[in-house]
Amino acid sequence: MKKTTLALALALAALGAAQAKTVQVTLTAKEVELPIDNKGTMYRAWTYNGQIPGPVVRVTEGDIVEFTLVNDKTSKNSHSTDFHAARVDVVKEFESIKPGESKKFSFPATYPGTFFYHCGSDPMIQHIARGMFGVIIVDPKDPNALPKADREYVLVQSELYPNPDNQAEMMAGKWTNTMFNGGVFKYDPVHDPAATRILQAKPGERVRIHFVNAGVNEFSSFHPIAGIWDRVYVSGNPKNVIHGAQSFTVGPGDGAAFDIISPVEGANALVSHVMKQALTGAIAILQFSNDADPKAGKGDNIVVR
Repeated sequence: MKKTTLALALALAALGAAQAKTVQVTLTAKEVELPIDNKGTMYRAWTYNGQIPGPVVRVTEGDIVEFTLVNDKTSKNSHSTDFHAARVDVVKEFESIKPGESKKFSFPATYPGTFFYHCGSDPMIQHIARGMFGVIIVDPKDPNALPKADREYVLVQSELYPNPDNQAEMMAGKWTNTMFNGGVFKYDPVHDPAATRILQAKPGERVRIHFVNAGVNEFSSFHPIAGIWDRVYVSGNPKNVIHGAQSFTVGPGDGAAFDIISPVEGANALVSHVMKQALTGAIAILQFSNDADPKAGKGDNIVVR
């Protein structure tokens, strides 16, 4: 019996190892001008791949991430990448590289969840505040660990500092607006008629919001106006589940996954319930309608660009 049990355990371990895969991920640090509101106001941003947030990295628990960072030769600053899903040597793997250089490192994705990644170069507060951040989703290896989501969206909250060269104002928390995915009222045509984008779903669908607070300074109290979070997964880990939550606090540099289901047609407004944050830009309209775009919140459309 013991030999049979051992053989079964070894077989299962071998099967798990065979199913794990190596995922190649490359990000390029670029310093570019980007619009930060619906009027097209331009901002000198530091980014991954020229966008805020950077590309969503998605792997499965147990995968090996082989990562390459390229610092574009046109950059004027050194950059790096800190993956919150990694357990490595901060000095070796997360070191800064100069313009025109590249760096490689790898790590196993050992915990499932919704994790933050960002530039950790000095001064870190400035690199993050300028837009060098993104999300890595590590799906659980057990396909039944989470209820199936019909649609998924990524929202990253961050603060807008009007002078990106003024580190002292960042340290003092002198921001003017709070943004979702690098834009002021980006998904809120209610408070900004110039907004053209919203999040979409159908009534009865389970919508999963992968939420990260990039900060750099403020906590978020994430709340669905006219709705209730069916489930909240702390750090996006299926073992850390809360049911029927009205709001959940996410600190700077942290993340969580939020499930919401609407039984009726209509809108929910996803906000930080810190009113200074909501009323300066941190509102996203999630519209539930029977004619929702079938492609919204699926595949490459989990970040509404």
